[in-house]
Amino acid sequence: MGCTTCGTGKPNGCKSNGGCSSGGCNRLNVHDWLSNLPIDDRESSCKIVEVSFNQGSRIDFYRNNTLHFFTKGDIVAVEGISGFDVGTVNVTGELVRIQLKKKRIDENTADYKKILRLATDSDIAKWKETKARERQVLVRSRAIARQLNVDLKMSEVEIQADARKATFYYIADERVDFRELIRLYANEFKVKVEMKQIGARQEAGKVGGIGSCGRELCCSTWLTDFKSVNTNAARYQNLSINQTKLSGQCGRLKCCLNYELDTYLDALQYFPDDADVIEVAKGRAFLVKKDIFRNLMWYSMADSTKHYPLSIETVKKIKEQNKQGVKPAALETVEIISDKPKEVEPEFVDVVGQISLKSLDKNSRKRKIDDRKNNNSGNQNRSKNIQPKRPQQKPSSNTNSRSLNTNRNHRNRNPNPPKA
Repeated sequence: MGCTTCGTGKPNGCKSNGGCSSGGCNRLNVHDWLSNLPIDDRESSCKIVEVSFNQGSRIDFYRNNTLHFFTKGDIVAVEGISGFDVGTVNVTGELVRIQLKKKRIDENTADYKKILRLATDSDIAKWKETKARERQVLVRSRAIARQLNVDLKMSEVEIQADARKATFYYIADERVDFRELIRLYANEFKVKVEMKQIGARQEAGKVGGIGSCGRELCCSTWLTDFKSVNTNAARYQNLSINQTKLSGQCGRLKCCLNYELDTYLDALQYFPDDADVIEVAKGRAFLVKKDIFRNLMWYSMADSTKHYPLSIETVKKIKEQNKQGVKPAALETVEIISDKPKEVEPEFVDVVGQISLKSLDKNSRKRKIDDRKNNNSGNQNRSKNIQPKRPQQKPSSNTNSRSLNTNRNHRNRNPNPPKA
């Protein structure tokens, strides 16, 4: 799945600008494990090359009639609709024959389009220009479909490298009449329009993402054939029928439910089929689940919530007795021994026995008495330091007049009277 950590859409620090043989920048990547083997006769090698487009979102096969031997990661110009397109070489050599055999395509048929040449600088520049335009076209196409009230969801737009053709991938639950929509698209974008309907799983593969397992979605990395998945696959594997847990990002049941289904079916063939209910003296026992790893069948009684594990031989024996009208006294359960290691309980130190609680009480009482004394002494010091202010007495008017007269008399006195 391609990333967007740099301006080219390639991983950050990619020295070859995403054109290396690792294929890490492409979805549906295939490792050519035969690329290092020597080839004696190049003329007898496969002339068909698998080319990927739109970061691996679409792959197609092309015939190589040139004298150049392409390798993985080469950017090539191929035949398109009334023009040319640019893609990346994905698989070459004998692996292509394996892919053709898997898809039941004849290697010698003349229906293959041709590889024109290695992409030139002008081809790559034109290709990048059209790719930068796809996002704008997708937003505008959704707006036009909304105006016409067409019941479809536009998922992706892929424009040919020479900007002469555009493929619109859409999702619709019912048949849609989009003749008027195609006419508006052709007038708006000035391209030849092709509409392709895809499912929800194909859309999730084009969008990409991280699954509940923590890895990239299978449909966006390697899965190309989407098989139908139903709830029976979950029942055979003893999974709870929870729609939120069993559904993927596409809203459908997860494709990985089919991965281990054959293993479960092979193991379940040794279990009896008609053992959903068995009868004992206490009553009926109902089948809860089948454990293929321990070859056990778990039953529960109608008046109890306890589950009883029984071996396959015990269940077959009880079924034979029930057919003869005999009901056993009790269920012969199997002792379950867990393979998990036992947890060692840590040894805690008895701290309470080492410290006397009376000493703690005495210390707490002493602390309380000291706190009270400190509080009382602080209050007394505050009362001593703070004294009430006395009001200043204003002198009366009589006192002022007397003081003035006294001063005048004193000034008039002659300290040195004249001698006679």
